Amino acid sequence: MARIKKASLVDQIYSRLREDIITLKIPMGTRLNVNELQSELGVSCTPIREAVNRLQQEELVIYENNVGARVLTLDEHDVREIHELALTLQQAAVQLSMKNGNLDEMLDAVEEQLDRYKSARSPREGVKAVHNLIGVFYHHCGNRRLDRSMVAIQGQMLLLRHIYAECPGWSGHAAELTALRDGVEDEDARAVCAALQSYMEQSTPAILKWLKDHE
Repeated sequence: MARIKKASLVDQIYSRLREDIITLKIPMGTRLNVNELQSELGVSCTPIREAVNRLQQEELVIYENNVGARVLTLDEHDVREIHELALTLQQAAVQLSMKNGNLDEMLDAVEEQLDRYKSARSPREGVKAVHNLIGVFYHHCGNRRLDRSMVAIQGQMLLLRHIYAECPGWSGHAAELTALRDGVEDEDARAVCAALQSYMEQSTPAILKWLKDHE
């Protein structure tokens, strides 16, 4: 039996900072002071710098000369670009998974996450359910490069979903997600893609309003 690998210190710091950023515990635009993080986390600066470098690769953290590292900020153009790219990748994953994947397994997984979304007791649980539901298509698409392309913007998408979860009506999309589930059952990739597009189009104005209200 393979031994369980313990997460490295860098992994732990990276995961904690990433989670705090995408859940807005660390607000956008916040400067990440290595000395302050070193004191807060009780570790040396080296693993902190390595973790911050990983976050820079995801563009969750931006480095500016004479300023240092800070959490990204978003404007309308950023939101629309992220959504446009994410939707393109999601629709590609749907098309491939409906062609190459096990539809019975996909349907079971989608139904499980839809049930979790409907019964979510907090915005965070709802975000996780939506994230896992969309992840079903990547898991079954059979294209690792497509999967890695989504991973590259996954952090930013999770941040947008958590912003959306702060908005009124965040949990009111059971109809779109049910339509997505029905599309999988009917083996209708076009219907699944349409449901994803509808969900994203409805979330965009709310996210933009939230950003404007929190300038």
